[in-house]
Amino acid sequence: MDLDVVFLGTGGSVPSARRNTAGVLVRRGGDRILFDCGEGTQRQMQRSIGLIPVDDIFVTHLHADHYLGLPGLIKSYEMQDRAEPLVIHGPPGLVALFDSMRRIVGTPRYPVELVELNRGEAVQRDGYEIEPFDVEHRVVANGYALFEHPRPGQFDPVAARALGVEEGPAFGALQRGEPVSGADGTVTPEQVMGRDRPGRKIVVTGDTMPCEATRIAAHGAELLVHDSSFASAEHERAAETAHSTAQQAAELAASAEAKMLALVHISSRHFVPEILDEARAAFAGAVAPRDFDVVDIPLPERGSPELIENGARDRPDPPG
Repeated sequence: MDLDVVFLGTGGSVPSARRNTAGVLVRRGGDRILFDCGEGTQRQMQRSIGLIPVDDIFVTHLHADHYLGLPGLIKSYEMQDRAEPLVIHGPPGLVALFDSMRRIVGTPRYPVELVELNRGEAVQRDGYEIEPFDVEHRVVANGYALFEHPRPGQFDPVAARALGVEEGPAFGALQRGEPVSGADGTVTPEQVMGRDRPGRKIVVTGDTMPCEATRIAAHGAELLVHDSSFASAEHERAAETAHSTAQQAAELAASAEAKMLALVHISSRHFVPEILDEARAAFAGAVAPRDFDVVDIPLPERGSPELIENGARDRPDPPG
């Protein structure tokens, strides 16, 4: 199952010429999940992967740079004659926000469902789930952990044959968890299957200061996408505004034993290579994606996450 992360907006609260406001798209198989939708997100899609029909949107918090792109995206889908439902998830207050935007959004001709999520209220999908957790910001805010369900262990055909199981449908039944007949009686999957293999995990914090909830949610994650609004010299300002420095994000990623850290929400005041150097002093797996970069996340046994520069343009979404 293919899994990657497209960075549509990696900048701070004000868009710059090179970095848009918040937007992270996860592509898993045929599913498309958008985390935050800052102003201009639909344009960022058009400039890279195409204006694709996302299945779900998860808003981290109700600061404008994380949701101002929603009205335009919703209206553009209507202009495309979208018929599929769109589910928008967010923290408490999401419904009231949309009530206030009703004059802009109107009533789309396709179903738009609003779901307010509290900590631990996981959204179940086929083969994975997305669970919100509390981050620490100036307003009520969710981080989100997308994690795949465990996969069955490796099937051992040699062991199955030794137990007298005939090749063919019986092999498939064992891999589906069903017992079959062998030479000396029933053969169960436990006799020929290895231990379950863990799925992959992606964690997106939105805006936050470093907190224990993030460290727990990100434990062992393939990718942690974390607020890194400030340089280390500005740690007092970061604390005042409930944001993080790049070094703090890196220290948290190291403690959580994440495989890769993506620094986002970087202010245009900063020279990104210097921010990245501060982070890498604490965690070697830190990267600072630009808009339209992609992180490819293979299955654990096939390798480590890889940053692909400009990957969204080089690997656009297939049409249809």
